[in-house]
Amino acid sequence: MPFPLYLLGLAVFAQSTSEFMLAGLAPDIARDLGVSVPTAGTLTSAFAVGMIVGAPLTALLGRRRPGRQSLLVFLGVFLAVHVVGALTGDFSVLLATRVLAALANAGFLAVGLTAATAMVAPDAKGRATAVLLGGTTLACVVGVPAGAALGQLLGWRSAFWAVALMSAPALLAVARSVPRGPADTAGPGPDARAELRALRRPRLRSVLCLAALVNGATFCTFTYLAPLVTEVCGLEARWVPAVLALFGAGAFAGVTAAGRLADRGARAVLPAAGAALLAGWAALAVAAGQPAAAVALVPVLGLLAFGVGSTLVTRVLYEAVDAPSLGGAFATSALNVGAALGPALGGAALDGGLGHRSPVWVSALLMAVAGLVARGSARRRERTA
Repeated sequence: MPFPLYLLGLAVFAQSTSEFMLAGLAPDIARDLGVSVPTAGTLTSAFAVGMIVGAPLTALLGRRRPGRQSLLVFLGVFLAVHVVGALTGDFSVLLATRVLAALANAGFLAVGLTAATAMVAPDAKGRATAVLLGGTTLACVVGVPAGAALGQLLGWRSAFWAVALMSAPALLAVARSVPRGPADTAGPGPDARAELRALRRPRLRSVLCLAALVNGATFCTFTYLAPLVTEVCGLEARWVPAVLALFGAGAFAGVTAAGRLADRGARAVLPAAGAALLAGWAALAVAAGQPAAAVALVPVLGLLAFGVGSTLVTRVLYEAVDAPSLGGAFATSALNVGAALGPALGGAALDGGLGHRSPVWVSALLMAVAGLVARGSARRRERTA
């Protein structure tokens, strides 16, 4: 894999640390700013909504701009709004910074996915995607637990300062090492309307829907994993970073494996992996009161959730081959529809008095819906074959 791919992964690491770290910081933010934990959880949903809107919007606006220039602008804005977030004492201002950070993150990821797959052979999209999304899973392994630990020691604001500081070297690395992409030197690509017409294809819509549901299930539980660990498992708060790290380690293994499988044999693996993920969320909901069993399930679920999710992202890029500028935006938006839906549904379950296990049951329900969508898509393919 080309070295600049790993530098893009470094930037994604900083951005994903910010996106995911609220799973360990939400209770502290709630106490400090005088809101409920579910209200603090809306910071994750707000970030996801900004990603949903931002991915296609920024990709469309940046179609005629140099790819490296766009990456630098997005990363610079991302750094700046984290400084504002670290300084504010107003929850509404913090919420606004999350939306702006998400818009910048969305633009970076949409352009980055397109740039990453353009750097490799046409049959290596899965491996290129795995390198880029490796920054996301490393954030789960290192960034999020470190952010949670830092938040416990120095307060949640210190985690925001840390993300801003991590973004600075990533900004320099992209400026110095990422080459001018094909969009910088090639002639006009496909018309934007022609690219958007790719969304009319049933197969692409089905894969996008599956990506949203799987990511929704993942974020539904992940956002409220800290209170699950402390309130249901009965572990002390100091165990939260370690549990988050276990989830991240499994996620890293899942994305790494998916990088190979997504380029070959994905259709044979996805049904079994999806069924296993459904069973895993249900098992965690049942076993959450048993600390040893729950902790043992966490890395397995990280592996399955991110393995399946990463494979679906790659399938989107293959299915959207005639949308070279917007393919990454389609994938980014789908993931973040799920990232917005999951925490919102989990928060609603908590607000409804259903207990701290309820987000995990919602995750299982979302995977059941994904299974129905996959089955319906397979039947349509059989009828048209």
